[in-house]
Amino acid sequence: MPIPSSSPVGLTETPDLIVRGRRVVTPEHERAAAIHVRGGVISAITGFDDLPKGAVVHESHDLVVMPGIVDTHVHINEPGRTEWEGFSTATRAAAAGGITTLIEMPLNSIPATTTAAAFREKLAAAAGKLWVDVGFWGGVVPGNGAELRPLWESGVFGFKCFLVPSGVEEFACVTESDLRGALPELSMLKAPLLVHSELPGPIAQAEKKLSKADPRQYATWLASRPRTAENEAIELLVKLARELCARIHIVHLSSSDALATLQKAKSDGQPVTVETCPHYLAFDAEDVGDGRTELKCAPPIREKENRDTLWAALGDGTIDLIATDHSPCPPVMKSLETGDFFRAWGGIAALELSLPAVWTEASSRGYAVPRLAEWLCSGPARLAGLHNRKGTITVGCDADFVIWNPNAEFSVDPAKMHQRHKITPYAGRKLSGQVETTFLRGRKIFDRGEFSPSPLGQTLRRGSA
Repeated sequence: MPIPSSSPVGLTETPDLIVRGRRVVTPEHERAAAIHVRGGVISAITGFDDLPKGAVVHESHDLVVMPGIVDTHVHINEPGRTEWEGFSTATRAAAAGGITTLIEMPLNSIPATTTAAAFREKLAAAAGKLWVDVGFWGGVVPGNGAELRPLWESGVFGFKCFLVPSGVEEFACVTESDLRGALPELSMLKAPLLVHSELPGPIAQAEKKLSKADPRQYATWLASRPRTAENEAIELLVKLARELCARIHIVHLSSSDALATLQKAKSDGQPVTVETCPHYLAFDAEDVGDGRTELKCAPPIREKENRDTLWAALGDGTIDLIATDHSPCPPVMKSLETGDFFRAWGGIAALELSLPAVWTEASSRGYAVPRLAEWLCSGPARLAGLHNRKGTITVGCDADFVIWNPNAEFSVDPAKMHQRHKITPYAGRKLSGQVETTFLRGRKIFDRGEFSPSPLGQTLRRGSA
């Protein structure tokens, strides 16, 4: 367990680095402090002026010093679909956005991470390419029950499944019967199951009614993925979690109607957690123009009142965390020329913009910086079981920091982004919160547009130091 942040452990030894500022976000509160780093780990947190002679000091002045962001929902797609996105481009984008830890999803790569052998291929593909630390989820698909324990023992942080088609043939969706087969094993392993929570029945019914509707109209796409598909899926998952003592995590919550079910499950003590994404908090359906397929995702971006309710659920703790669901693809797959929402790939690409996208909205709603750290840092770290190492400025944890200016405004220029393809729905949008510097385990990996000379990230495995 980490030593409490007030402990002076390490003061008898000269730190490798001190990061100090007047707005350091610790678990207790935001305060002036000096963070002592030794061997890549936080060795002490002291008063602002408590500096040993000769120490190397990084001065952040009045900028915010926050834990490095932990993003537990990222599609990198390597190996097999590196032309969509790869480890090098995705992790550079992460570093530029103040993200120091990614947990990568098991699909869109070939092979999908549904076997221990495929996981070994994934690790080999990542070697030498990581600008930030990266861990991995395994996958639950029909017929891979015998692979769950080997994947877990190999070091994945948990598992992901889809209740509807995923969009790629290598990662088939599961039924209730499949879940009843897999969840007892996951419960025994104490492994979380992350679920894309839409049921196919309500979607099929909706699509039948829309067979002659204009596929360029956003209203058509929105109507094709009704809230009932999410609501009923979450009801099913809560029931299975209760029956099978399973740990369930709902990814990318879109429908605010499901919040009552989730609140009840949490109040009953069920191990059910939930995330939403920056795009559900920054955009609403009323503002999505026809043909704007760069905003296509599933579940879809819903109405303004829905967005407001998601924000309220973040505020009261019903929603535990925010993750990007960065899901890029080559430009041709977004059908930008035709604007056909049904042909376009469903995914938002904006990995490095999560902090400013969330802060712009959060600050306008009266939320303070420490809440941002809960949603983007400590909450995701807790989901992955990394809370004793990542996502918090606490003695004994990795010295991962993002230093940023909450008052700086900028307009998003896609050409300056570091993801492989420059398509993003935030193009031209004015955001607040400029990332200045990112530290990974005490080493500067990004500073005002410049990266470290070489990638310094590591692969993370569950249970390893």
